[in-house]
Amino acid sequence: MKKLFLFIVMLSLLLFGRGLLKTSYGQDKKPNVLPDQYIVVLKDSVDDSENAAEDLQKKHNLSIDFIYKKALKGFSAKMNTEKLEKVKADPRVLFVSEDREVTYAVKEDGVRGNGRKPKPRPTPTQPPQKVPTGISRIGLNSTNEGVGIGVAVIDTGVDLTHPDLAANIPLNANTTCVTGTSNGNDDNGHGTHVAGTIAALNNSIGVIGVAPQAKILAVKVLNAQGSGTWSSVICGIDWVTANAGKFTIKVANMSLGAGGSSDNNCGNSNSDPLHKAICNSRNAGVTYVVAAGNSGANASGFVPAAYDDAVITVSALADSDGQSGGVGTATAYGSDDTFATFSNYGTVVDLGAPGVSIFSTYYGGDYGTLSGTSMASPHVAGAAALYLNKNPGDTWSQVRDGLKAVAEVKGNGHTDPSGLHPEPVVRANAL
Repeated sequence: MKKLFLFIVMLSLLLFGRGLLKTSYGQDKKPNVLPDQYIVVLKDSVDDSENAAEDLQKKHNLSIDFIYKKALKGFSAKMNTEKLEKVKADPRVLFVSEDREVTYAVKEDGVRGNGRKPKPRPTPTQPPQKVPTGISRIGLNSTNEGVGIGVAVIDTGVDLTHPDLAANIPLNANTTCVTGTSNGNDDNGHGTHVAGTIAALNNSIGVIGVAPQAKILAVKVLNAQGSGTWSSVICGIDWVTANAGKFTIKVANMSLGAGGSSDNNCGNSNSDPLHKAICNSRNAGVTYVVAAGNSGANASGFVPAAYDDAVITVSALADSDGQSGGVGTATAYGSDDTFATFSNYGTVVDLGAPGVSIFSTYYGGDYGTLSGTSMASPHVAGAAALYLNKNPGDTWSQVRDGLKAVAEVKGNGHTDPSGLHPEPVVRANAL
C-alpha cells in the first residue's frame, strides 16, 4: 500500500507539473503537428512558385492556404495521405514538411496595475511618459534613437492607432496572415507590448522604447489567442523579405516559437521550412531577433531559438529597479539582476535582456505589464536598430557580435546563481 501511495503521489506531481508547463511558448517541447496540414518547398530551379502551386492545386485538388515567393518558393496546403505522396513525387518539389502550431513567449502573469490580466479599456487616458525599468536597465540612448530603421514585429499584430506608436507606423506598412482579419491590427495585446519596447515614441505620454525613432511594421501571424502555425509565420517572413527594401526593414522580432531543433544548415539537412525561410530573409538583409522560450530548459530544443546560424536568441533577466548591481527587491522569478527562473538557456543563447514585469504599450491605446522572454527579445531588437543606424552595412552576425562586444558581462552588474547563463546583458546606451 505504501508503494502504491508513493506511486500515485509521484504520478500526480508529474501530471500537475506538465499542466504548469503548457501555458506559453517553450513550456512543452513536443512539437504540435497539425493533422493533414503541410508546407511544400519547391526547388530553387522553379521559376514561378505561384504558377507551380496553382498547377499542383488543380492537378491534385489541393486546398492551398499560403503561397510563398521570396523567403521560400513554395506553399502551404491541406491534403490527405494519398495527395501528399503524389505531391512529394512531383519533380518540382524539394521537400514537404508537416505544419505545426506556434505560440507567443509570454508568461501568464500580465497585469495592468490592478492585479488582473490586461484588458483594453474603451478610451484609456494617456499617462505622463515614464521610462520603463527595462529601458532604464539597458541604458536609454540620448544620442541614437534608431531613426530610419524599420523593425518588423512578427506577432499578434500591433495597435495601429495607439497614441504612443502610430507616428512610427508607416501608412499601409502592415499585413496579416491570419484568417478572418484584414490587416496587421492587434486583437490580443502581445504584439503591441513588444512594439512599445522596441519603438514607443519619445513624447509626453506613456512609455519610451529602445529606439523611439525606428519604424514599426506590423506583421500579424498569431491570432487573438496568441497562437498560429509555422505556415502563417512563414507567410509573415515572406512579406518581410518582399518588403524589406520598400520599408527599410533591417530587423525582425519574433517573440514566439515551439519545440524543434536546428541542423545548423538552414533547414536543408532536416527539411525545416521555417529555418530555410529565416535564412533566406537573413540573406536579404534582415536581422532576426527571437525569444529563447520560457521552459527553464535548454533553448536548443526550441525553434526558432535554436537556429544559431540565423538568429540572435535572447534570454530574460529579472530586474526590479531598472538599475544594475542587484540591490533591488526580489522578483517572482528570482533575485534582482539574475536570470529569470523561467528563461531558457544554452549555447544558442546570445544575449540577455530584461524580461520580468515589463511595462509597455498594449492594444486599445492602453498600457500593461507582462513577463517572458517575449519581453526580453524586443529590448535586443531595439538595440539592433540602434546598432544598424550607426553601422548600416553590417550583416546579422556583425550585429550580434557588435551587441555582444559592448554588453554587460557577468559580475559587472548582474550575477548568475544558476550557472546556466554565460551570455552578457544587452546595453543600448553604448551604441
